[in-house]
Amino acid sequence: MRIIDSSKVGRGEVERLLTKKSFDEVELSPKIREANKKIFGEDLSAVEIVRKIVSDVRSRGDEAVIEWTKKIDGVELKNFVVDAEKISDVEIDSEVFASLKRAAENIKNFHTEQLPKSWITYRGESILGQSVVALDRVGVYVPGGTAAYPSSVLMNVIPAKVAGVREIFMCTPNPNPQVLAAAKIAGVDKIFCIGGAQAIAALAFGTETIPRVNKIVGPGNIFVTLAKKEVYGHCDIDMLAGPSEILIVADENANPVYAAADMLSQAEHDPLACSIVITTSAELAEKISACVDEQLQKLPRREIAQTSIERNGLIVVAKNLDEAADFANFSAPEHLELLVAAPFELLPKIRHAGAIFLGENSPEPLGDYFAGPNHVLPTGGTAKFYSVLNVETFLRRTSLISYTRKDLLAAADDIIRLAQSEGLDAHAAAIKIRQS
Repeated sequence: MRIIDSSKVGRGEVERLLTKKSFDEVELSPKIREANKKIFGEDLSAVEIVRKIVSDVRSRGDEAVIEWTKKIDGVELKNFVVDAEKISDVEIDSEVFASLKRAAENIKNFHTEQLPKSWITYRGESILGQSVVALDRVGVYVPGGTAAYPSSVLMNVIPAKVAGVREIFMCTPNPNPQVLAAAKIAGVDKIFCIGGAQAIAALAFGTETIPRVNKIVGPGNIFVTLAKKEVYGHCDIDMLAGPSEILIVADENANPVYAAADMLSQAEHDPLACSIVITTSAELAEKISACVDEQLQKLPRREIAQTSIERNGLIVVAKNLDEAADFANFSAPEHLELLVAAPFELLPKIRHAGAIFLGENSPEPLGDYFAGPNHVLPTGGTAKFYSVLNVETFLRRTSLISYTRKDLLAAADDIIRLAQSEGLDAHAAAIKIRQS
């Protein structure tokens, strides 16, 4: 794993190495490109593929969904609605089910604290306010195959339920029993067995079988993410997320075994995942690197994790914790761990992160599964402007205005003056007509 010293290479080089590729800069592997050529008859980019699929589903509905699923996944869809009895009767290991239930309770309790309220205030005798209303219908995308995570079902659905969303639909290809169990616990209204860009398009525009939704949330591969970008504006989306990432700030007292384990907890997700440590100790940097090599040998997903570490693993030796915090803010990581002696003293210096884990007893998987805060987080540096998925993701605000005639007449001259300064005489007239 690469270890660099900021005092030797300079700040600019460190920032260059900390700069992550955007989700739409990810290059398709030769294997995927070759498979796509067979499907589409030409070497198309991921953006071109997604636009073709989305446009077709928008035009032809179910028929296009069925055709693209057969072409891409080799699955012949006849009825892609999951039977309600299959969800209600699903059985999984009782201890896993109990753990999912406890996690769901923690998630619900945490997100309940986030609920904002409608409010009104008075200006003279007039009333101003804000109405907070839940969305009517939300679509949740859940990946299939090896990336089918029941924890993501809980994290996406429960905040929507807490917000008061009326209907929640889930799209997922080949849902496994644990995903179905999580959907049952969280309260999904209907499940459709489709995936990929065609699922996103179906949710965004509606088909004969799938109702159109107001918002789409949930993780997915590059094609799913690009499809969410393509349909944005026809419906809302949560965020445009890329590969998972972790950044650990560690002082000389940090446990290298813990730091290495936490790096690998993200590296096993995906060869494109990013694991970084910024430490004030050159000695600790070497120990963490050695621990990563040792722990890698024991991982069932060793090949994935090792590829991730070789491509995107990095340890930076910083001059001090202030510089470490500056580098962390520049990176704006999805997950930020503060493995330092006084994490709450360092916390005020952190401005950009999806979620912050303070101290060695708060590792990233605690947030992924159980603590309650959401694990759907901004990646690729977008924590500088995106927020974690939360209850407000599923709410919209409407302004309330109710003036008395007296207050309207008192404001009339100002309104008329401003409207006329913009050349909008009809606006001014709508006020003038009420002055007589």
